[in-house]
Amino acid sequence: MVSLSAQLRNETFRQALALHGAGDLAGAQAAYVAILGEHPDDVEALHHIGILNLQLGDPNLAIAFLDQALLRAPSSPQILVHRGIGLSSLGRRDLALESFEAAVDLAPNDPNLHFQRADALLDLGRLDDAIEGFARVLQLDPDNLAARHNRGVAAQYLGRFDDALSDYDALLTLSPTDVEAQVNRGAVLRRLGHADEALAALQSAIRLNGQHAGAYSNLGNVLQDLRRFEEAVNAFDQAILLAPQNPDAHSNRGVALAELGRLEDAIESYDTAISLDPETADTYSNRGVANKGLRRQTEALTDFETAIALNPGFAEAYSNKGNVLQELKHFDLAVESYDKALTLRPDYADAHYNRGNALQELKQTLAARDAYVEALRLDPAYEYLPGALLHTRMHLADWSATADGIDQLETAILAGNHVAPPFPVLALTDSPSVQRAAAETWIRDKVPRRLGLGEFASRPGSSRLRIGYFSADFHNHAMAYLMAELYEAHDRSRFELTGFSLGPDRNDEMRQRISGTFDRFVDVRTQSDREIAQLARSLEIDIAVDLNGFTQGARLGAFAEGCAPIQVNFLGYPGTLGAPYIDYIVADRTLIPEASQRFYAEKIVYLPHSYQVNDSRRAVSDRVFSRAELGLPEEGFVFCCFNNGYKILPRIFDIWMRLLGHIPGSVLWLLADTPIAIENLRREAEARGVAGDRLVFAGRMPLADHLARHRAADLFIDTLPYNAHTTASDALWAGLPVLTCQGESFAGRVASSLLNAVDLPELVTTSLDDYEAAALRLASHPDELAALKAKLARTRTTSPLFKASVFAGHIETAYLAMEARRQAGLAPDHIDVPA
Repeated sequence: MVSLSAQLRNETFRQALALHGAGDLAGAQAAYVAILGEHPDDVEALHHIGILNLQLGDPNLAIAFLDQALLRAPSSPQILVHRGIGLSSLGRRDLALESFEAAVDLAPNDPNLHFQRADALLDLGRLDDAIEGFARVLQLDPDNLAARHNRGVAAQYLGRFDDALSDYDALLTLSPTDVEAQVNRGAVLRRLGHADEALAALQSAIRLNGQHAGAYSNLGNVLQDLRRFEEAVNAFDQAILLAPQNPDAHSNRGVALAELGRLEDAIESYDTAISLDPETADTYSNRGVANKGLRRQTEALTDFETAIALNPGFAEAYSNKGNVLQELKHFDLAVESYDKALTLRPDYADAHYNRGNALQELKQTLAARDAYVEALRLDPAYEYLPGALLHTRMHLADWSATADGIDQLETAILAGNHVAPPFPVLALTDSPSVQRAAAETWIRDKVPRRLGLGEFASRPGSSRLRIGYFSADFHNHAMAYLMAELYEAHDRSRFELTGFSLGPDRNDEMRQRISGTFDRFVDVRTQSDREIAQLARSLEIDIAVDLNGFTQGARLGAFAEGCAPIQVNFLGYPGTLGAPYIDYIVADRTLIPEASQRFYAEKIVYLPHSYQVNDSRRAVSDRVFSRAELGLPEEGFVFCCFNNGYKILPRIFDIWMRLLGHIPGSVLWLLADTPIAIENLRREAEARGVAGDRLVFAGRMPLADHLARHRAADLFIDTLPYNAHTTASDALWAGLPVLTCQGESFAGRVASSLLNAVDLPELVTTSLDDYEAAALRLASHPDELAALKAKLARTRTTSPLFKASVFAGHIETAYLAMEARRQAGLAPDHIDVPA
């Protein structure tokens, strides 16, 4: 080959540069190789062929050429910077940084070299150093858009959102069409809590570039924050269409779908996210939450355990695992899981709250109270906790914050705040307007109407009306004791009964009796809300009767899906459910006077006597208890109240203590709750001048014996605002008169309803003053009390209160009237059932 002269070398090099600049990389490479063939030490050719191989995607070959160039020109910052770029592309970031730093040392005023160094620091996660590096670039080149953008990114990663926003705003002033800056600005505004501004920023980015997947993904996140979940799903769908391999978009789409109650669809999204990135703990945890919502506890536990294996410091996964263990009734293990979460994150309010729930189930009420107190200290705005905490304090007879706490709670509930679950409110206030507000707030937030299964198709009436009874209490439970004979008394020629068991199968006496009574009895506790509703629809249930409401084991989510064309609130919850999908509430004219109808979201079914059905087959033991074996004094008047302790408010207790003060030798016989509650009640008695041992506490015993021991009492004195319900009918069935004070709410008028039905209206008072006076009079006039007991002995077996067959006829009339309205195309309306 003829040697190239220096002139020819220069001409060839110019040609190579021209070809390189024109994008003819193969031609440029041939020219560089020609030069190196004659001049193997040519630094410029070595440098440029290195750059060319970087462009060709061969960084190893590029570095080989650049290393040769550096041997010949070790002080060239440009060769060093390109060598660093090659090392970065190979993931050898530490070595790349060394090259960039060497280049900066050689040319300390070159902004490009500082940029490459700062960018390497950003890649290495040395964010503070990167921010300093980009700041130096901007000192040298104030209009360097990339440096301003990347400094914003580094600040964003560090959580310095104000600093990041400042950089993005400045960048957009210089370059208003920079889509990446607008997307990142939207993400930062979201983290700063400025959701509306974030929304505007991301919408602006999409107008600039409608094909930017990241803009749609971030838009979905903001829409989720705004609780616009349908729109969020649409945004994630667009992001996935543009970038189907992005696991975050699939995962976040799952979160939005879960919020919409579309749990199956959410799980599909999580599955896709996991297939794309099987190492993200958050996705497993979110899928676990969805599986829990579908009652797939085994799958949920596996998800949470996988999340924990991927991230042993994942406190939320431990807390969620505890929630599943609670559902499985493994309360001790649940507490262990919450304890682990709190070891990792002591300020985790959710874990404290959930731990409190598990401790309640373990009857460790004092520890539960302390857990709730800590959760509320950490998060004073924790939803529904103030009411739950006050209810727990009532279980302990801890009245330290009762008066102010109730007043504040009522105000907050009426304002629509999320401060109390509905059930505790029944025992804290007699205001039916507050109770309705609490129920409606909970329903809107937790169990809104779900339309996924669609409307009910019209179908002709059948020869037998299909009634579905839904309960978590088909076992030895107060509800089962009340309802058992009704199931047996229904007219099977006109009614087909299906029992939907939502609770445990304890295979006890009542479970065996009840399960054999129905035409069909199905255990649906492991099924999701939607699956329960689908089953009820497939069985063509005409009227679905909810026997739980907001009590333990309730599954209102199934009713939200629509179990039947007509849905009824009956017996289990003494108040409105506030749900637009519940059509009727079963009551009577004592419980809900016409003037009070506005406090109920449902239409009222007025039964002629009492809303409460009773089982006349309930056995009262023949056992005769001596007062001594019950812990009662041989002589003296025995006031009795076997209501749950949380129903005792200070103003009622004040009356009781005055009664003991007026009646020498009298005692108050209460149901034993927790040791701390007993201690507190005795201390409260002593604070009112009554010896603590004048409060006697009855332990638990079998129902028949419990009914029999009522004979040792003289008078049952009721609570307000939450009356005796089953406890009142127990006392009356056992022959013990019940004195009540009638309130304004459903829960505060139940005992009046029962007393009217058993023809003892003289035991109903309408003010606490009259209640106290009546109790004092009866305790002081044994003849008057004896006459009432004699009257009760007569009416107990003849009154409609204890005739389930009569009650069955009345409620069947109500069911037929409901169905007749539906068949006529009429909306639900109040129904008055004649005697």
